[in-house]
Amino acid sequence: MIETGADGRTWLLSGPRSSYALRLTEHDELLHLHWGPRIALADAEALAAEPLPPERPFESWLDGREEYPVEGGPRFVPPALSVRGGGVRGTEWRYENSMADEDELQLHFLDSVHQLQITLIYRLRGDVVERQVALTHRGRFGTPDLELLREDPATWTLPRRDRWRLSQLHGRWAAESRLTRADLTYGEKVIGSRRGHTGHHHLPWVALDEGDATEESGEVYSCALAWSGSWRISVHQLPDGAVQITGGSGHDDSGQQLLAPGTAVVTPVFAGLWTDRGFGGASRAWHAYQRAHVIPNADTPRPVLYNSWEATGFDISEGQQRRLARRAAALGVELFVVDDAWFGERVSDRAGLGDWFPNPDRFPGGLGPLAHEVHELGMRFGIWVEPEMVNPDSDLYRAHPDWVQHQPGRTRTEYRNQLVLDLTREDVRAHLWRRLDELLSSAPIDYVKWDFNRSFTDVGRPGAPYPQRLWSGHTHALYDLLDRLRAAHPTVAFESCSGGGGRIDLGILSRTDQVWTSDNTDPLDRLAIQHGFSQLHPARVMAAWVTDSPNTQLNGRTSSLCFRFVSAMAGVLGIGGDLTRWTEGELAEARDWVDLYKEIRPVVQLGDLYRLRPPGEGLSAVQYVRGDESVVLAWLRAQAYGEEPAPVRLRGLDPAAAYFCPDTGETHRGAVLLHRGLRTGLKGDLDAAVFRLRRA
Repeated sequence: MIETGADGRTWLLSGPRSSYALRLTEHDELLHLHWGPRIALADAEALAAEPLPPERPFESWLDGREEYPVEGGPRFVPPALSVRGGGVRGTEWRYENSMADEDELQLHFLDSVHQLQITLIYRLRGDVVERQVALTHRGRFGTPDLELLREDPATWTLPRRDRWRLSQLHGRWAAESRLTRADLTYGEKVIGSRRGHTGHHHLPWVALDEGDATEESGEVYSCALAWSGSWRISVHQLPDGAVQITGGSGHDDSGQQLLAPGTAVVTPVFAGLWTDRGFGGASRAWHAYQRAHVIPNADTPRPVLYNSWEATGFDISEGQQRRLARRAAALGVELFVVDDAWFGERVSDRAGLGDWFPNPDRFPGGLGPLAHEVHELGMRFGIWVEPEMVNPDSDLYRAHPDWVQHQPGRTRTEYRNQLVLDLTREDVRAHLWRRLDELLSSAPIDYVKWDFNRSFTDVGRPGAPYPQRLWSGHTHALYDLLDRLRAAHPTVAFESCSGGGGRIDLGILSRTDQVWTSDNTDPLDRLAIQHGFSQLHPARVMAAWVTDSPNTQLNGRTSSLCFRFVSAMAGVLGIGGDLTRWTEGELAEARDWVDLYKEIRPVVQLGDLYRLRPPGEGLSAVQYVRGDESVVLAWLRAQAYGEEPAPVRLRGLDPAAAYFCPDTGETHRGAVLLHRGLRTGLKGDLDAAVFRLRRA
């Protein structure tokens, strides 16, 4: 619900549990009033009527109070908007009008010198507030272009508190999404990516609390950016203790662009959420928001998949894939995916990338015969692609060496023996669309794993005018290509991968059905990665595989099939081991786990998540609740002194109800499970279990 004050200059946005309020002064200064528990319009107007603070030497009363700080005027905070044109830098706006309906508010301002219209856009999605900015050059033809140095979608203002603690998700390849918390100190804390994609090192999300929030109680403010290219989020604690969060696309000068007369740009969404239900309450609200407003077909559970990569590497053939498919089908797998090396001269990572034609020696009849057999086995069929990249040893590169990002006269830096195609070129986009459309039309392909294994370097296109916009233009071109492919092939599902978790954000999730969380498939390492991932994103998109033991890719750790399956069942279950080497006993056990996962899948993928105990040295557990059903997954890293781990206290249950557990044959009182807890019976090292609970 959006309400407007009697004088038309106070606005209040209210969700089920929270409100957001702002006020336009008589001098057209847009002030932030409130972000927190739900209030009435009269409360917002009372806040607007409070006297302004006194001026202080070397300070600005606007800093820390302004809704959307621009460059110029009496401001010293980091600006969300920086514009240069006609020898004039900065912005000085005047309010024009507003438009509001049930769930969207638009505020229109005009800078008369630049002839720049600035539209602040607010949307309510439950208790999540989406913010964007639209910039329109309203000058006549021949008026100078405007140079946009920075155009962030939002600045978020927090109330003054004695202390703030910052939570963020950091990492690296094979160790993504690790949660860290630390006290916020004075100054500016900046996270982001200079790599052309979201990056493994930070997810575009931050959360702040007063230092006393727990998993299920306390105020938490959090923000997440919907952008899949380079990005930047700044958390700034001002000298008077005020805190503002500013963020958007681009990092350093990578977001610069020119705005010609008669043209407009719209920023990505920067979404914010307040809750008084702790970090768990924040996560559940974010998950519900993404399932309702971001993820395509989010109410449809994702299938159990098998991916052949770890079984075959680059040494693949159609016969070998058929054998793996038959074994996968016998386990109850629903989607069979051929990974790298089905195309071109792809015998290693040194060649073939960019030549998206089935290798005639490996697949004499193309992908069709294998795809048809996979369908006859009762599974869907998928493939791996990396369309944004090319190997120098490829037919595509030999024909078009100018199609890659590069600087004239400079060495073309290779990572993983590959270069980045310049998707801002119309001929490159046309080629990729044509080739991928033909590929998806050539065989009954149901699923595409879309990879991105190389960060940007040497970004440039000789002869392109300044600013070249290769950084942001690449991401927009990717979005357009995915949108076009989804429209042309509506039954094909897409997974986002970038060497694991290098491209996970609200922007890519609005165009893909799930994401590859990490290349690290070790089940113990995955618990910490999945714990961090769940702070923002739901299990419905979190792909997780069961692979071979010992773990040959990373650490050589040995773990039971039970531990591997229960770890992977916390998200979208996949299998990636070499099934031709699994014993009959392992295959039979795996079939039982797959059957169990299919039973609990609607609860895991679509239910509310409760993190009962974080990963650590002892027992960790998560719980999912959906209607009358609940599922608990528990893992024991190591048993100490032979002692039984303490019971796990559950959440989200009705204390007056009874719950039957078919796994133990016991019936439990809800109040007992909530207070005393559930005994897991786990022991030894790397033990795990699944508990189903159903209201009796």
